[in-house]
Amino acid sequence: MEHILALDIGSVRIGIAISDPLGIFAQGVGFLNAQGSWLEDLTLLIRKHNVKKVVIGLPIRTNGKKDREADAISELTDKLKKKFPDITFILWDERFTTTIAQNYLRDSGMSGKKKRNKVDMIAATLLLQSYLDYSNLTKDISSR
Repeated sequence: MEHILALDIGSVRIGIAISDPLGIFAQGVGFLNAQGSWLEDLTLLIRKHNVKKVVIGLPIRTNGKKDREADAISELTDKLKKKFPDITFILWDERFTTTIAQNYLRDSGMSGKKKRNKVDMIAATLLLQSYLDYSNLTKDISSR
């Protein structure tokens, strides 16, 4: 069964989430160290979960415009497309996912270090769930 992987790419950590085989639910699976050899770890994840599609969070400003950070993510995505030519990469609007994740963790009463280690994973889960919901809705509409 194929899975969809989501990456919330930050300068310190890269949050990771994966879909169930049916593409209905997203589940956070952890994070990669953005400063380390994360491409090797990504390769292992793609192989392990038979990933054919990767959703990458695109940091669009609240006014809808892209900035340098969005351009950097777009450039990185282009490099990933070359490294993994059999994988479909999708840039997906990640506005507010980190804020929602931070608010959720703050409200849960989790301590500071644990929060930092979970926020990127939760943001990736929100990102992927948003993509899955949209994809499933458009499939449902087009089948009518």
